[in-house]
Amino acid sequence: QVQLVESGGGLVQPGGSLRLSCAASGSIFSINYMAWYRQAPGKQREFVAATTSGDSTNYADSVKGRFTISRDNAKNTGYLQMNSLKPEDTAVYYCNAHILTTYWRDYWGQGTQVTVSS
Repeated sequence: QVQLVESGGGLVQPGGSLRLSCAASGSIFSINYMAWYRQAPGKQREFVAATTSGDSTNYADSVKGRFTISRDNAKNTGYLQMNSLKPEDTAVYYCNAHILTTYWRDYWGQGTQVTVSS
């Protein structure tokens, strides 16, 4: 059974930085897509950033130039470096990955809270 576990969330002042991690564990043969989504109170979950096994990346316009997604394939771990944080970045951040065990399927983590406030 595959699990995705996020960590690294917390409270940070505007302009500060946080680094989120997403560790995948279980009987994993391959991960071809890892992404981050976020959900603010009263809003729908939205896409933040994604990276493929070929190291291509994609970002929401709202985070371009401030957030960087990366992954360590040897550790089955993804990261989201968040700089120049703004109050509007406050949300629960979720990791999503497309993983091959005996077949390909999507998995989600439980989420980690990021709060940007002075």
